[in-house]
Amino acid sequence: MKSLLTGLPVRKLRLIIKREYLTRIKTKGFIIGTILVPLIGLAFCLLIIFLVNHKPTHSMRLVIVDNSGTLAQPITQGLDAKLENGQPEFNIVQTVLRPASPDAVQQDLRARINSEKIDAYLWIPRDPKDSFELHMRNPDNFSLIGPLSGAVDQAVISARLSERGVHLDDIKAVLHGNDLKLMKVSDAGEAEEKGQSIGIAIALVVLLYTALLMYGIITMRSVLEEKTTRTMEVLISAVPPFELLTGKILGVAAAAFTQFAVWMISTALLFTYGALAAMGMGGTAMSGVHVPISLVLYATIFFIGGYFLYSSMFAAIGAACSNEQDAQQLQWIAMAPLVFCMVIYSMVLNDPTSTASVVLSEIPFFAPVLMALRISLQTPPAWQIALSLFLLLATTVGTIWASAKIYRVGILMYGKRPSLVEMFRWLRYS
Repeated sequence: MKSLLTGLPVRKLRLIIKREYLTRIKTKGFIIGTILVPLIGLAFCLLIIFLVNHKPTHSMRLVIVDNSGTLAQPITQGLDAKLENGQPEFNIVQTVLRPASPDAVQQDLRARINSEKIDAYLWIPRDPKDSFELHMRNPDNFSLIGPLSGAVDQAVISARLSERGVHLDDIKAVLHGNDLKLMKVSDAGEAEEKGQSIGIAIALVVLLYTALLMYGIITMRSVLEEKTTRTMEVLISAVPPFELLTGKILGVAAAAFTQFAVWMISTALLFTYGALAAMGMGGTAMSGVHVPISLVLYATIFFIGGYFLYSSMFAAIGAACSNEQDAQQLQWIAMAPLVFCMVIYSMVLNDPTSTASVVLSEIPFFAPVLMALRISLQTPPAWQIALSLFLLLATTVGTIWASAKIYRVGILMYGKRPSLVEMFRWLRYS
């Protein structure tokens, strides 16, 4: 292996890397993907913040029909919330107590709703044990239904307690709970935990999985395209197979790292400074979010190792196949470990220090995703990270060596798709 690396003509290798890199970054898909993914992520986060903190801008015109004759007033008193513009959240335009003709009243109120003179009417039954009814055109407006339901519950509970000689304020004082603030302890100190660690961890898993799978498939299709268009026959006459494979992987790697670096920096900025956007819109959900530089470095290192591991596997599959259909049937060999990571990552998320999490994160084919996930949640001991990196490096070197042998035989073979037994047989060729 060492003799092959030291014997590579630097100039030819540089030309191959340059060709692969420029071919990738000049495509519209690369440019759009590099810019669009961070923008979509930012827009998605801002949309969630906006929806969570969005409040109505006009008062609900409400009519209360109280068949009991006792609950309209306490419910009205409970609807004292204000909108952001200072207007009341509910505008009680009329209160009807014990109507003599309930059917006629309901018919009139329905007509007023349909003509948009009022927005809704609340029907209070004669017996408070029966169901209350809110009639409106848009029953999915939960931002208004929630406060109204709370006012109804408070009024009914207050009436029941009053019958037993208990005041509602006394019950509130006794039952008033307290907030439980979660604090995350680390070597750097303590910080309040509001779910930001899990958000960062999940974003990192999705980012690594997507990048490794996407660029692995790009490498496979690049090899397959040159093989099916017979470009490979021209290239192989001027460049040895191992040099061609190395240049192709490094060239696609340069494009992958460029895009991955943009994504990682964008993600770090998004989570680090997302609190400013949240606070600017009246929210606090993203406050205190911070992405450590060490996490970015570790994620990049494991991505590099994972890229070379999986891209060499995908390149070997592309060289062994003669068309896209055959390649799709064989690519599950390289995809299976990444899919498995996505299946079990929740287990590691729940307990990153368990024996199963530690063992799985040390396996080279899972380490690029699972070890990075563990580091984002709770930094493992240094020896576990070092062992994972060593095993990943050793496996990557062995996989590249095996892929180079398959690549050397497969790039000039056409016809039927080789079986796995045949591909293993190629490894014994000198």
